[in-house]
Amino acid sequence: MSNGSMVPGPLSPEELQAVDAWWRAANYLALGMLYLQDNPLLKRPLEPSDIKARLLGHWGSDPGQSFIWAHLNRVIRARDLNMIYIAGPGHGAPATLANAYLEGTYPEVYPDRGWDEEGMKRFFKLFSFPGGVGSHCTPETPGSIHEGGELGYSLSHGFGAAFDNPDLIVTVVVGDGEAETGPMATSWHSNKFLNPARDGAVLPILHLNGYKIANPTLLARIPEEELLDLFRGYGYTPYVVAGEDPAVMHQQMAATLDTCLDTIRDIQRRARTGDSGKRPRWPMIILRTPKGWTAPRTVDGHYVEGYWRAHQVPIPDVTTNPEHLRLLEDWLRSYRPQELFEPSGRPAAFLRALAPTGPRRMSANPHANGGLLRKPLRLPDFRAYAVAVPHPGAVEAENTAVLGTYLRDVIRRNPRNFRLFGPDETASNRLQAVYEATGKAWMAENRPEDQDEGHLSPDGRVMEMLSEHTLEGWLEGYLLTGRHGLLNSYEAFVHIIDSMVNQHAKWIEKARQEVTWRAPIASLNILISSTVWRQDHNGFTHQDPGFLDVVTNKQAGVVRIYLPPDANCLLSVADHCLASTDYVNVIVADKQPHLQYLDMDSAATHCAKGIGLWDWAGTDADAEPEVVMAAAGDVATMEALAATALLRQHFPDLRLRFVNVVDLFKLQPPSQHPHGLPDRDYDSLFPPGVPVVFNFHGYPALVHKLTYRRAHHDRLHVHGYREAGSINTPLQLAILNGIDRFHLAIDAIDQVPRLGSRGTHVKEWLKDEILRHLAYACEHGIDPPEIRNWRWPQDL
Repeated sequence: MSNGSMVPGPLSPEELQAVDAWWRAANYLALGMLYLQDNPLLKRPLEPSDIKARLLGHWGSDPGQSFIWAHLNRVIRARDLNMIYIAGPGHGAPATLANAYLEGTYPEVYPDRGWDEEGMKRFFKLFSFPGGVGSHCTPETPGSIHEGGELGYSLSHGFGAAFDNPDLIVTVVVGDGEAETGPMATSWHSNKFLNPARDGAVLPILHLNGYKIANPTLLARIPEEELLDLFRGYGYTPYVVAGEDPAVMHQQMAATLDTCLDTIRDIQRRARTGDSGKRPRWPMIILRTPKGWTAPRTVDGHYVEGYWRAHQVPIPDVTTNPEHLRLLEDWLRSYRPQELFEPSGRPAAFLRALAPTGPRRMSANPHANGGLLRKPLRLPDFRAYAVAVPHPGAVEAENTAVLGTYLRDVIRRNPRNFRLFGPDETASNRLQAVYEATGKAWMAENRPEDQDEGHLSPDGRVMEMLSEHTLEGWLEGYLLTGRHGLLNSYEAFVHIIDSMVNQHAKWIEKARQEVTWRAPIASLNILISSTVWRQDHNGFTHQDPGFLDVVTNKQAGVVRIYLPPDANCLLSVADHCLASTDYVNVIVADKQPHLQYLDMDSAATHCAKGIGLWDWAGTDADAEPEVVMAAAGDVATMEALAATALLRQHFPDLRLRFVNVVDLFKLQPPSQHPHGLPDRDYDSLFPPGVPVVFNFHGYPALVHKLTYRRAHHDRLHVHGYREAGSINTPLQLAILNGIDRFHLAIDAIDQVPRLGSRGTHVKEWLKDEILRHLAYACEHGIDPPEIRNWRWPQDL
């Protein structure tokens, strides 16, 4: 470092030396994690045996991130800030881990990696090592709420954390590789939803070090004025900190942070004293540093510092190449560890004094362990919203519209810790009753006509943006910092967040099983509506129930899938999911009018069991059934009931059982899922040897996947979506995929040989009905009245 006393800026020479010392210490620890398994304090010359056999990890963004962390600690102490840090650069965990270690949080959480020589040795060895910790900010990382294994979501997580957290500042470091992703591009618009009067603040820091894993990055190679215009266009006031000389950079960063924090506080002060004015232009920082800053400039004639070769492990072959081993040792010693750590391994006293204390440490802030702050939702009694059902299948209701009235009151009862998220589809999914309690969050331009239903409001609790990525990121950040929410989406397009849900499920899995110090968070609740079977108007592109297949691939202890057949069941399921913790709950409920089958008491009982007989639909009360008709999903249930009615009308003596499935994982054995039915209970519903015609909402193979270990699995005949559809009527779409009443009835007849000639004649009539209804749809563009107005026959 150049002479600090000669560099102008807000830091005194002593402050400059202190912040630089912290940075050097963090860099030393990060580099040690990549290479060392012994000799952590360099008390003797490095030997090949001190080096890990496999060198795994990433160096490139670590020095820049630790540089930021060192400066954030300064302002936290000086201003008593409540701040968390989100590391966006991929696999940049060494920086976060190093700073958590220096702050003392890591040794508190993991006493075997304490502030002594043996603890530091273990801390180094377990990084990217079997049985240790990963190279991105996994749940094991204190202070993290962001799984860094996939790029693009750090900023949306940061804004999600800031919503309804008025005293919190979230610093989000966006890697310049991450900045090229589609989700990040939309995340920048989150500033149009952040209300300085009631929310916290987000300080984005775009870390431009110039390279990804093997290529330059786009934003690092465009003219600076173009780059600044980009972020001005997003609505930010960008500040640039750039250079290579640490002393100069420290002064620049200190001055810029002070300016940004003064601006944030001024924005919040004005908003909270009634002078809200226009949407504020929040500050952000563009930090330009060399890739792999402080690494050797060249190795074997190849550029390292400032080049993509610094991305991962900059010096290879250190155990077999003595020159490389010497180069590594010189690099490690350049940080002067003897000044930073006592002979025992404990950080020097002056270094320990630089960290904030207690929960003000970013690695120990309770918002980064949000379950500590989570308060249960104050839920209304879901029974109060019941649809009156005088007898099964007699009335229709829009299931999600009924749910909307319940969610309206959830919002009213929880005005600071519940939000509803959706991609411009809240009303489309029939949840518009929530607008009686709140508007849509909005800080951009507001026109008079926007005050109609679903009005725009700085205080709105409904979060709508046409980016499923950003919505899911907001919700995850909101949940991980201790709050509650629900995301609703069209079924076909919830696939957009497949990988995000995967990452969140993995976070929960790891946190529940291995990270005992993380407190439970509210479940990730996803309502899938506008489903495959009612996308007859939008056509083939909107027909895809495959998100369920994705969810079932996750660990059984975390995921839940519910397919309520009617509104009362949907209310019961939603209430259960909103009260739960540490799950990914997926609820499938279509928004169109549907028949209602169960009164509220029956619905609550049915949902508590998750699967059950509907005696009123079957005819097997006094004997073993000859065939079982089963269904999971609202449209699938209606068509299965219609098939059952046809069978009962034509074969009054047929012993027929009807089973409805709400909790999809009831189909699995308990050895595979905690909700699974014991084999004897499964066999009592589906007797071995008795054929089962199963009408399923999604792809048929999923039911086979869940039930393949059950006895007589070959007797299970599953109907479901099979990629057939266009602009169809509802029945036409069902027929094309074989989930309609006619195909189901034919399948059931085929399973009962004793029906013989009677069955043959009825099958021929059913085939004629299929052709007749297809022709009617093609001619009239609508299903015939007897289909549209079908009700469960009360004389059965």
